[in-house]
Amino acid sequence: MPTSHHSTRALVLTVGLALAFALGIDGTAQTAILAQAPQSAPANLDLVGALKATPGVLGVEAARTQSGKQVLFAWFANKKAALDWFYSDAHQSMMRTFMSGVSTGRQPLADVPDDGRPILAIASLTYTDAPSASTSRLPVSQIAIELYAPLPGGLSAGGRFAPAGVNVPGMLEGPITAIQPGRQ
Repeated sequence: MPTSHHSTRALVLTVGLALAFALGIDGTAQTAILAQAPQSAPANLDLVGALKATPGVLGVEAARTQSGKQVLFAWFANKKAALDWFYSDAHQSMMRTFMSGVSTGRQPLADVPDDGRPILAIASLTYTDAPSASTSRLPVSQIAIELYAPLPGGLSAGGRFAPAGVNVPGMLEGPITAIQPGRQ
């Protein structure tokens, strides 16, 4: 569990920065951002609220895993929605704050096909008691961003983890009673 000096705002900000990485920021820029994050955070930044307000964002969830990772799940309707977030005022403000003068030369989501499929971005980090690198003041031992698209199939009984707007071809859906013991 993060120590008391790690506020929820700092966690959401940091995971949000991680989400920004998934959209095209390289390792050099990541280091520059992380080195500034705790001291430079805008006081009124509501990353989850800003994500939810972005057209095409289907849902956002935050969680803590058993191993201690802080995780942010953000579902985008498609590549356009993810790019809308990337170019949103909130994200651009965050980038200006944390990437002033840093240029990656990369296009966001350049390797993601524009096929209309939903995109799940999972950003995770693990806090430590002290910064793990001399270039970062942020006390984290792990940070990762992963992008996923739904595969056909699966089972949903009584509800889903993904928002209802995420279309999963071939998913079996039904009430929870359909899988309870003794029911035939």
